[in-house]
Amino acid sequence: MSDRLIGIIIALMALAFFASATQLEAPFFSDPVGPKLFPYFISIIAFLASFRMIIMPDEKPTWPVLSTFASLGIAIIVLVFYAYSLRPLGFLVPTALCASILSYQIRPKYITSLITGISLSIGLFIIFKFLLGLGLFAFPRWIWG
Repeated sequence: MSDRLIGIIIALMALAFFASATQLEAPFFSDPVGPKLFPYFISIIAFLASFRMIIMPDEKPTWPVLSTFASLGIAIIVLVFYAYSLRPLGFLVPTALCASILSYQIRPKYITSLITGISLSIGLFIIFKFLLGLGLFAFPRWIWG
């Protein structure tokens, strides 16, 4: 029953997220992808995952231990910090820090986490900036004047 209840809650949240994304207006000089595509994509994936939970629930779900919820809390704090730090600090540094911390939570090895964070930061910057044409800044604007 718990899987179905969580599935219904996630499905409702995904639908609400999709509906709110329809209200986004594209500015005159917008990115080629536009502001709606990513929220649509996330909400569709969340809805499909929740639909699977509703129609095929786990017979004996095991709930995570309390430390898992602490890790999730840390991840939420890191992601909120990341969202607020992108504009003033540019893309590369906040993304590398965020990815390194989240990678460390998955597998606690300092060097591996740091390499993962830096690699992900550079790779995503190349994809977003040059392949998708998004208007990202690698470093803070004040550095370059």
